[in-house]
Amino acid sequence: MKKNRMIYWLMAVCCFPLFFSCDGFLKEDARDGIDEEDAYGTLPDLYLNAVASLYNYVGGYADSQGLQGTGRGVYDLNTFTTDEAIMPTRGGDWYDGGFWQGLYLHRWGINNDAIQATWEYLYKVVMLCNKSVEQIQKFGETHDYAELPGYLAEVRAMRAMYYYHLVDLFGRVPLVLSSSASMKEVVQSERKEVFGFVVKELQEAAPLLAESRSNLSGDYYGRITRPVAYFLLAKLALNAEVYTDNDWTDGVRPDGKEVYFTIDGQQMNAWQAVVTYCDHITAMGYRLEEEYETNFAVFNEPSVENIFTIPMNKTLYTNQMQYLFRSRHYNHAKAYGLSGENGSSATIDALRVFGYDTGEVDPRFDKCYFAGVVYDLKGNVIRLDDGTILEYYPWEVAVDISDTPYEKTAGARMKKYAIDTNATKDGKLMENDIVLFRYADVLLMKSEAKVRNGENGDVELAQIRNRAGASARPATLETLLDERLLEFAWEGWRRQDLVRFGMFTRAYSNRPPLQDEANGYTTVFPIPGNVLVMNGQLEQNKGY
Repeated sequence: MKKNRMIYWLMAVCCFPLFFSCDGFLKEDARDGIDEEDAYGTLPDLYLNAVASLYNYVGGYADSQGLQGTGRGVYDLNTFTTDEAIMPTRGGDWYDGGFWQGLYLHRWGINNDAIQATWEYLYKVVMLCNKSVEQIQKFGETHDYAELPGYLAEVRAMRAMYYYHLVDLFGRVPLVLSSSASMKEVVQSERKEVFGFVVKELQEAAPLLAESRSNLSGDYYGRITRPVAYFLLAKLALNAEVYTDNDWTDGVRPDGKEVYFTIDGQQMNAWQAVVTYCDHITAMGYRLEEEYETNFAVFNEPSVENIFTIPMNKTLYTNQMQYLFRSRHYNHAKAYGLSGENGSSATIDALRVFGYDTGEVDPRFDKCYFAGVVYDLKGNVIRLDDGTILEYYPWEVAVDISDTPYEKTAGARMKKYAIDTNATKDGKLMENDIVLFRYADVLLMKSEAKVRNGENGDVELAQIRNRAGASARPATLETLLDERLLEFAWEGWRRQDLVRFGMFTRAYSNRPPLQDEANGYTTVFPIPGNVLVMNGQLEQNKGY
């Protein structure tokens, strides 16, 4: 799919001050806009402006925009609030008004700019989807093209994906399905209701979506296709106990064995639904790559494992990948001809799960992290400005390492994606597509669902560990939670996993629990304070 340019800019959202004030992304320049009639007058124009244009927002180039690749957005809220990764304060670097410490310590408050910007981003795309749905339906009143049901299904699935993120991050959110709803119509829906809507939308859209592989170059490159919808449905079922819980602070959750789905005319519980959707994906030919690294290679489009990615091309797309850039030491990045910000690192807990510095270190550690002495691409030792050898000290990481001997060198750094030596913009514009969904997750979802349903999940877990060259382990909830960190480090799943396993609010390295946090109130983020000011009908999430 060629890069899409939004010819007609949707201005209706600027007249929709229900969730946010009319500034920031709402200040769009309409000089390049064209009349709505022209924007949606033909089938190609309808596809370009009502369907293809939506994919401009899956990736991003500015803070809090895109599902991955940028900072202070969905990815960071799901990663730096957990026992997986930390952004240590390093003297004058990475304090940023206490933002990064606040994420890690769960002290984000109700007026956090990044949380508000993430809310705005997610609802911006929802509103764009609403407008697209309306335009496709309007076009269908006077045209009878065979492509229209597929276009509509794709937009509905896109909107469902964004509501999936909203229900995951914020719990009780407004369910708005019109681009012109009035203020009085915007009220919060219970978490279970939004969950039900997302499931229904994806179930109805899936049969109308193409079966094509979204990660492969071609007409469906980067788009939501049927396997992407099945993956989302499996995720929804896996987290059904969380998403159908309207009060996550009372210590009681629904039982997944009593949360029911209807699939192909059959009723099944949440865990059976996970297995069914995972099996659907397997039947479509996805499998593990022989080499773990292939999924994150510079040109990773041919991967047989990746299911949904953010297309990256330094000349065609503006999507950025900041995570490697902000993790490596300045001299480390410079040795590759790139730039670095010397920031994000593995936590002490992550090191322990990987077995770092022991005789049983997981083979994936060296594929995910730089630790110890590092080398350039020719095998030469990288040095600091004073000539001493650059060495990362993983165990010295902490929330604040200012004025310590390890201020600039503490922490194991992100390695996961292969180095694109031709990357531009300090290394942020690279050719490695950003991996959102992959088949390894399908196997681990299936294993976990089977265990939760009282069955044996050893076979699926063994496939993952065999590929990694790791020793055999039985599939238990404990081993599966660890395995998800081992397999998906730096991929943005940790917060959701910890919440599902009831481990998000526990103490971990350098992070004591907050007072009253044990009731689970921090498992969702607060409704941004400015949003509550603008709409008095909305209520703050409990505990904030």
